[in-house]
Amino acid sequence: MPDTDGGAAAPPPDHRAAARRRRVRSIGGTLLSLVLTMLGLLLVTFIIGRVMPIDPVLKVVGDRATQAQYDAAYQAMGLDQPLYVQFARYLGDVLTCDFGRSISTGQPVVNDILRVFPATFELATLGTLIGVFVGVPLGVVAAARRGGIVDQVARVVALVGYSMPIFWLGLMGLLLFYGILGWVGGPGRQGIIYDGMVPTVTGLILVDSLIAGDWAAFKDAFSHIILPASLLGYYSLAYISRMTRSFMLEQLSAEYITTARVKGLSERAVIWRHAFRNISIPLVTVIALSFGSLLEGSVLTEIIFSWPGLGQYITKALLSGDMSAVLGGTVVIGTCFVALNLLSDILYRFLDPRSK
Repeated sequence: MPDTDGGAAAPPPDHRAAARRRRVRSIGGTLLSLVLTMLGLLLVTFIIGRVMPIDPVLKVVGDRATQAQYDAAYQAMGLDQPLYVQFARYLGDVLTCDFGRSISTGQPVVNDILRVFPATFELATLGTLIGVFVGVPLGVVAAARRGGIVDQVARVVALVGYSMPIFWLGLMGLLLFYGILGWVGGPGRQGIIYDGMVPTVTGLILVDSLIAGDWAAFKDAFSHIILPASLLGYYSLAYISRMTRSFMLEQLSAEYITTARVKGLSERAVIWRHAFRNISIPLVTVIALSFGSLLEGSVLTEIIFSWPGLGQYITKALLSGDMSAVLGGTVVIGTCFVALNLLSDILYRFLDPRSK
């Protein structure tokens, strides 16, 4: 309608333009947070490399080097430059994936990481899948039947998962399922017979054996990975089930759940169609954090099961004073955490239209 002054009515606000501006600001804030987080990570690793009581020059030239050789290596490594110059050089090297050369293997650190990371990724992925497909239903049922048998079992499972040392469970698992029962393969990714027989395509033994159509190698690789993956999956299950139960209890006490029950919806529909749909958003973040924790926290598991992954690589490098390998592996793990947080944020915006 025209206004009382006889002029034309004011145009309605452009909601689409406002939504685009909010989306641009949100993306910009996320990217800025990502850049600052990565800078903080690189700064921390740079400082660690400088304060560790290990002389990187001696690791390169050896204890019997002359002072002239030591000074030449010291200057060649840029250690005579101011710290801000060294940090700028370090940033440039990391951006080009140049983490230096490993003293232990004699190879570029990035090549070593590309060789060992798929083993850790495969182990952590399978462990996370076990944690999700068992932990989520367990947490949902425990919350829906609060105080019941399933709820008590879920609490015990979570308590044991947080209390038991992982190295003890790993040793007991090897003793029982490998040493006594013979149900699973021993330490390592494959048996000696199949070692090196499957062509490397992805670096994931299970996937590569399927691509090659070698079912015997797949069965052997599965028998070796199932026990350490189940061990990591148990810890992931304990965390995911506890968080799922907590989220579900909060939703089941909400007013809209009471309204849905009053309307005559079945309990199954109330739990899975309404309550679970609302917890799927924060649950994405929980699963992403759990996956990141398995990527960086599988060190003891890899050592116990002689799993040639990134955790074992970093541990051996640390024990031998190979700081280039240690810092390179640390940067990779930190980058994985940042990437998983970014992925969970993207999924959060996709699942929750209100955050767009």
